[in-house]
Amino acid sequence: MKVLLIDDHPVFREGLAALLRQIGPDTEILQAGDAAAALRLATQQTDLDIVVLDLMLPGMDGLRAIAEFAQAHPDLPVVVLSSSEDPQDARRALAQGALGYVPKSANPHTVLSAIRLVLNGDLYVPPLILDETAAARLAHLGRGRGPGRLVLTDRQIDVLRRLCEGQSNKTIAVDLDLSEKTVKAHITAIFKALNVVSRTQAAAIARESGLI
Repeated sequence: MKVLLIDDHPVFREGLAALLRQIGPDTEILQAGDAAAALRLATQQTDLDIVVLDLMLPGMDGLRAIAEFAQAHPDLPVVVLSSSEDPQDARRALAQGALGYVPKSANPHTVLSAIRLVLNGDLYVPPLILDETAAARLAHLGRGRGPGRLVLTDRQIDVLRRLCEGQSNKTIAVDLDLSEKTVKAHITAIFKALNVVSRTQAAAIARESGLI
């Protein structure tokens, strides 16, 4: 496991690095104090598993950094760990391509759980915007643009069907002869298309709309 940690406060980075090493004994932490240096590291380290970054960074801010990572390394998941608890900041980060948003006020268990969730192909959305996300999804459906009218590829439907059966990313990958990274990418696209933030919500919408 190789994690790239981006924050301009060295003391905070060291503390977070110590926490993230609890993910597993083979966890390697790379650190950068700004986004430009982090992007250079990501180009050199082609086996990164996840990026954890702050929104408030010197030079290139975190939102732009998320977009840059999405363009240069589309299969590399990004999680935001920010002092901001403004729901709008969380929504902006997720809209830019982040797969998780965790306030720095969260307890260590929540931070680790969120990162494990993203590594498993899910999105992590903090409680501070869950209600707003659900409201937005209902409004989206109310405008007549519900999932039944959204276009998913045949492969995404295959992945969605197995997701609804409770299969893990690894099992889905074996069944469909795909890499786990590709499965994660399909699940991310499905979540965005259905405007949901979890496997449970995706399964419910898929069944209600007749997608599967």
